[in-house]
Amino acid sequence: MAITDSSINGATQNRHGGASGRSSPRQYSLSCVNVLRRMPPARLGVSGAVVAMFTVQLGVAASVGFFDRIGAAGTAWLRLAWAAPVFLLFARPWRTRWTSANLLTCAALGVVTASLTLCFLSAVARIPLGTASALEFLGPLTIALLRSRGTALLWAAAAAAGVVLMTQPWAGDIDPVGVAFALVAATSWGAYILLTQRAGDAVVGVQALAVSMPVAALAATAVVGPSTFGRLSWPVFLSGIGLALLMPIIPLTLEFLALRRLTTAAFGILMSVEPAIALLIGLVLLGQIPQLAAAVGLLLVVAAGVGAERAGGRDIADHNDKGPCAVRAVP
Repeated sequence: MAITDSSINGATQNRHGGASGRSSPRQYSLSCVNVLRRMPPARLGVSGAVVAMFTVQLGVAASVGFFDRIGAAGTAWLRLAWAAPVFLLFARPWRTRWTSANLLTCAALGVVTASLTLCFLSAVARIPLGTASALEFLGPLTIALLRSRGTALLWAAAAAAGVVLMTQPWAGDIDPVGVAFALVAATSWGAYILLTQRAGDAVVGVQALAVSMPVAALAATAVVGPSTFGRLSWPVFLSGIGLALLMPIIPLTLEFLALRRLTTAAFGILMSVEPAIALLIGLVLLGQIPQLAAAVGLLLVVAAGVGAERAGGRDIADHNDKGPCAVRAVP
């Protein structure tokens, strides 16, 4: 049989994953990255944010089982304590050249992250998950209202109405301490959005999280460490890596990248979907059945989230992002 150039080229294509053969893992990975890079910034940002919201609420539902053993604050500390070394190991921030301003921003982000995590889980320990998430959303909603214009302002108003229906403040049978914790978490979340976008614009990849997360872990240790260490067992401690993956490792990384592609106003409106996700997960995993008004509110916030996706794209050309997986490559 004659051996032609075309047969040799075909065999080479087959061996290296060409059109007539299976793609190599590297080619498949590169094709996925190229697909993501071709997506509109708003759509990619929204996709990351929605996945992050689902992961956060699954992580919160999984955390409830730890409350009886180490308390809500202890559970929050456990998640941050595991997240810190993971980010340090994979992002290696010491390979980055830092300015004092960038370090200060990341440190502030760490303190805010600790406050958000501790206060939100303390709220969930006292009030239903959907209600806590809805109250916490007041932070992103405030950012959205302050920065929205035109139709974006209408979506923010729709989200606010939906949150009111989900929380039903007129019912009067809600734990005031839980509400207070949720409102502090809301304030922290608003600050978190502003600081995350600033850090994301200034630092390549997720390097900022590799600085902010250890700061968050240290801050949480200072506040609740002494009351948690005595209740901690090895099985509980080792289980913390699973909680840390669900929250904060995966969702904070996705939110960090999403905020490079969305305006803070659009991101704040989009976060209105999270109370709706919390209601669904509370129903399925925790048996917390929402009332009719809450279901209507859920529809409103989902509609607001869709509106945010359509109008919230952000030009990332002038920022340090190098793609959807922009962690700096190091040897």
